[in-house]
Amino acid sequence: MAMARPQSLVSAPEPSARTVRVMLVDDSLVVRSILERIVDQRPGLEICASVASAHDALAFLAREPVDVIVLDIEMPGMSGIDALPHILTRAAKARVLILSSNCVEGGPAAIEALALGASDTLAKPGRGSFSGRFAEVLTDRIMSLGNQQNFPAPVPVAERRTPAPVALVIDSDQPIECIAVAASTGGIPAFTNFLANLDPRVTVPILLTQHLPDAFMEFYAKQIATVTDRKVAVAQSGMTVERGHIYLAPGDAHLLVVKNGRRHEIALDRRAVENGCCPSADPMLDSVAEVYGKGGVAVILSGMGRDGVIGAARLKDAGGTIFAQAPESCVIWGMPGAVAKAGIAAATLNPDAIALMLGSFLPGRRKP
Repeated sequence: MAMARPQSLVSAPEPSARTVRVMLVDDSLVVRSILERIVDQRPGLEICASVASAHDALAFLAREPVDVIVLDIEMPGMSGIDALPHILTRAAKARVLILSSNCVEGGPAAIEALALGASDTLAKPGRGSFSGRFAEVLTDRIMSLGNQQNFPAPVPVAERRTPAPVALVIDSDQPIECIAVAASTGGIPAFTNFLANLDPRVTVPILLTQHLPDAFMEFYAKQIATVTDRKVAVAQSGMTVERGHIYLAPGDAHLLVVKNGRRHEIALDRRAVENGCCPSADPMLDSVAEVYGKGGVAVILSGMGRDGVIGAARLKDAGGTIFAQAPESCVIWGMPGAVAKAGIAAATLNPDAIALMLGSFLPGRRKP
């Protein structure tokens, strides 16, 4: 969803022969009528349903497939936020674009929607501002989402199971020097769970690449700061990498760590990468492999796609340790699944278990 973000959410793909089926869910008939006209004017898009409530949307999804759902938040009865998990379960291959006046750039409603599995968010303009630039942005977003392929189905909460215990093969005498975390769809609550269970004595720097638009990053940094005593900052080039700090990749650049004499510093890179994401976890993990080697740990959390698998392989080759989130707790087992299937994860665990595992390797703690 958005997040420095898979490239598909940055620019629309070339129109294809495939028609994207769009559902509009908004309690305002006026708004739906305006959106219908906007969408109908874009070649390659087709309105397959326009409904006034989440209940009507769920009823339609039980009968017919949809590619993209444009969903309002504030609706009578079931709100868009409350409906989102049910919609994702009912329409496993659909993408959800939240369109709401509550979704101001970087606002809490947008972050919550992305955390629950929405693919993107867009602020709804005032009644007289639906034309022009907004219409172009909206249809570009819908076209981009509708043409994404190989979108794994979310795992319904009721079907999630605690993973079986694993035998972890790791050099317990090697101190952890840096933790690099990669996350996308569903990664926000997963990272919160990880932090909440990480022993506070694990003070090594944490680098985080979470796919979010740039406008969301400052708010997300503030949100993280409410659940940890660590200092949290959106990364800027030249920052010294310090213990007890969390550094977030900005939404428009890859986060790297580099050596500068005896210091480790943040560097930002905006070059295109193979997977099309910006920011991408691959350059981050590649830099951790080069700077920290065996002292580097990668944690690959919930998210669609394969971002992180190339960098994680390089870190493993350098002697580092890779953890992947288990499918039972993922919204999307794409990124961690790619790492697990590549055979480079030391363990596949839920985020809290990964954190506890890292804490068990503190000096003086009994090793598993």
